[in-house]
Amino acid sequence: MTERTGRLAGRRAIVTGASRGIGAAIATRYAAEGADLLLVATGVPQLAETVAAARESGARVETMAVDVSDRGQVEKMIANAISLFGGLDVLVNNAGVYKAGRFIDHRPEDFDRVMQVNTYGTFHAMQFALRHMKDAGGGKIVNIASTAGKWESMNQSAYNTSKHAVIGMTRCAALEHAKDGITINAICPGFVETDMIDQFDDHAALAGISVDKLKEMLLGRVPMGRMLQPVEIAHLAVYLGCSESDGMTGQAMTISGGMRMG
Repeated sequence: MTERTGRLAGRRAIVTGASRGIGAAIATRYAAEGADLLLVATGVPQLAETVAAARESGARVETMAVDVSDRGQVEKMIANAISLFGGLDVLVNNAGVYKAGRFIDHRPEDFDRVMQVNTYGTFHAMQFALRHMKDAGGGKIVNIASTAGKWESMNQSAYNTSKHAVIGMTRCAALEHAKDGITINAICPGFVETDMIDQFDDHAALAGISVDKLKEMLLGRVPMGRMLQPVEIAHLAVYLGCSESDGMTGQAMTISGGMRMG
């Protein structure tokens, strides 16, 4: 077999939420850069397109159905990756859900679901991965947060709260594990052209405007005048997963088309 090359050659990685959008783009770029992958989504059939794209690069690609809000399933996910590949070098926590709603009207069960997936899903995966990485002498964790984790937003308190928590968790865990040769960083995208944007119908309804008008207003806040493409987030995830970023940890890196510069 021809030896694979690339910035992630020889690295063994998990990408959660890999069936679409940012997760699919990260999986495809990781494969192109030489990583072997365990791709995760709530159902294996949804991963078919991502798997096909990743395997075009010659990557070893395995799949697993996981609800990241279920701690037991996440523990099995980490153990499965280690069993399949003989170790785990990079964990990309991308799985997430979105729910719009006025703060005063949020049902506790809706708020809880967003927190369970976005925050606790990241927490579970980080804990199990860190235990392995510490014993192995190093590793990298990349958490997909959001610009919503850095400031306030109308009608999305659950989502913002979950992403604020991810950033705080990233920084605290990075501080605790810097001495272990483990880097932990977060990426904070602005508006990305994925199907999550298509879920903004509830958000638009709360604002009393059409979805098209809402998108127009969102783009009006972006100096570059466009939405980001998922592959642009993936390029940053490659950097954070490879040796080029070995001196960087505890960062929450904004990529937003200039919407916020910090």
